[in-house]
Amino acid sequence: MFTWYKRGTPVERRTFWGCFAGWGLDALDVQMFTLAIPAIIAAYGIDHTQAGAISAVTLISSALGGWLAGALSDKFGRVRTLQITILWFSGFTFLCAFAQTFPQLLALKALQGFGFGGEWAAGAVLMAETIRPENRGKAMGAVQSAWAVGWGGAVILYAAAFTWLPTDTAWRVMFGVGLLPAILVLYVRRNLREPARAVPDSKEPKVSVWRQVTQVFQPRVLKTTIIGAVLGTGAHGGYYAIMTWLPTFLSKERHLSVLNTGGYLAVVIIAFWCGCMASAYLLDRIGRRRNVALFAFCCIVTVLAYVMLPLSNMQMLVLGFPLGFFAAGIPASLGALFNELYPAEMRGTGVGFCYNFGRIASAGFPVLVGYMSHSMSLGTAIGIDAAIAYGLAMVAVLLLPETRGKRLRPTGLEQASEPVNDAELALHRARSPR
Repeated sequence: MFTWYKRGTPVERRTFWGCFAGWGLDALDVQMFTLAIPAIIAAYGIDHTQAGAISAVTLISSALGGWLAGALSDKFGRVRTLQITILWFSGFTFLCAFAQTFPQLLALKALQGFGFGGEWAAGAVLMAETIRPENRGKAMGAVQSAWAVGWGGAVILYAAAFTWLPTDTAWRVMFGVGLLPAILVLYVRRNLREPARAVPDSKEPKVSVWRQVTQVFQPRVLKTTIIGAVLGTGAHGGYYAIMTWLPTFLSKERHLSVLNTGGYLAVVIIAFWCGCMASAYLLDRIGRRRNVALFAFCCIVTVLAYVMLPLSNMQMLVLGFPLGFFAAGIPASLGALFNELYPAEMRGTGVGFCYNFGRIASAGFPVLVGYMSHSMSLGTAIGIDAAIAYGLAMVAVLLLPETRGKRLRPTGLEQASEPVNDAELALHRARSPR
């Protein structure tokens, strides 16, 4: 599993750790808010609907930020865009600590979301273009596991802050710590290298940002963009359908306290990390399409068992592991797959759009669960809704080509699953304008 890392070049290893740290710190910043919600509600005297609005606004802005940052990475380069987005989301996370009113916090969280979504898009493309084809799936799946590390860090920070500080001070200190990712920019500037194929050609006509953003709707890639967007919708929709309503289901229908225990949280975090690592291994072993389809099918079976079977508290805790395991495997697959579907000049835009369109569209699935629960049990509604979402993901991925082993080379050299020798690549670079 980790042989690829030992055999990797220094540039590959530095890029891996730069992106791993970036995504882990992303998770730290995002999960801090979910843990601090009760304290924020008390501080501003808001209700659960208003608190939910903060999450919704952040989700939408992060999706838009990911699409835009993907386009900017095509226009200005991957590393430069990565630096900007890291500074952006860490800066606005820090400013959230000083919000005096609910509207101020809402606006700052929306601005933070732009950088959070953008950092993933720029980092994913940088990873895909740096890591060798035979190791791309393993590396990108392993990087996705950084979310579990950041999540665990947020839990530790939450426990320390709320143990030693007054409640109204603790959540602000947590956001203040969110400035830490800015330090990562120093590492990025010194150690990460711009892929040669991502450097804009100075002799080509200048393309406006708007045209860069919308180029994924060109006829030659439109089918790929539509199917990729459906795949992103299914992957995210299933996750949010489950995770949004799971606490209510466990407490109201099953009358279980398992979700309030540290044991359950530990199981979910560990399961997420294991799911990412398993998906990373299988991506390069069985291919992108089979891997996503396998995890989507397992998600359907697991969630139906979780909400339909009469399980005890301890059984719920145990089954929480495969639930989190399989749910993590699909997002861990999307970075490699989406990157391999688009040519170099629109790769960032394509990755940013497909992944983040799914995040926006997925907001409808939790709403659908709530609507369906008026005519059936909440567990049944969750099971049906999640099965529909993961079914969409299965169908969509089977409509896409298998891209395992595709070499991401400069435009004109990219051919799926066909090797490009070093002499040919050197000749191309020699002829390219500097």
